[in-house]
Amino acid sequence: MADDAEKTSREDAAFMTSAMLKAYSHPLRRQILRLMARRGFLRAADIAGELDVPANSASFHLRVLAEAGLIEEAPEQARDRRDRVWTGRKGALNVGGPESPVADQALGDAVVAALAEDHVDLLRRVVAWTPEYVSGRTAEVHASFVQRTIRLTEAEFDDVMRKINDVLSAADAAHDDTDPAGRHWQLDIVVADDTI
Repeated sequence: MADDAEKTSREDAAFMTSAMLKAYSHPLRRQILRLMARRGFLRAADIAGELDVPANSASFHLRVLAEAGLIEEAPEQARDRRDRVWTGRKGALNVGGPESPVADQALGDAVVAALAEDHVDLLRRVVAWTPEYVSGRTAEVHASFVQRTIRLTEAEFDDVMRKINDVLSAADAAHDDTDPAGRHWQLDIVVADDTI
């Protein structure tokens, strides 16, 4: 049974192309993708205003992201035919792996390093906020830090990760985007076994 789950998880995995890796390695493009994930749809002017970059720079980076397949046009959100509105690609992406190794090792390493930088930034924000919560100065939940150690086979671990992704996808699909209480949560899951 676990072998079937592992096989299903691998078949469902989408791997980044070299163009995706190159586009994603740029820090401003990662910021644009995070902003797009929060907002759903963006124009170059929205990005320019929010990230304090020139509109022509925002347009350039949007074109790079679109050519790489990380975003796509959302014409149904446009005000008229000249209005270009963009939305993010749906679904998770993997950098590479045994089933689909990266074509450019240095580029793959750069993206992994960038992901680690983004994770460290998230961790810093959580650590900065945590004293407010643990001291009782605020009851609002803005972050969570969970650490747990469990013993699993590789196939069992793969099944757990697939189930976590399924739960997150179902929660995202079930959420009412018009609910004013909704907030965007960045979720980083970092795991490692005891061999590294």
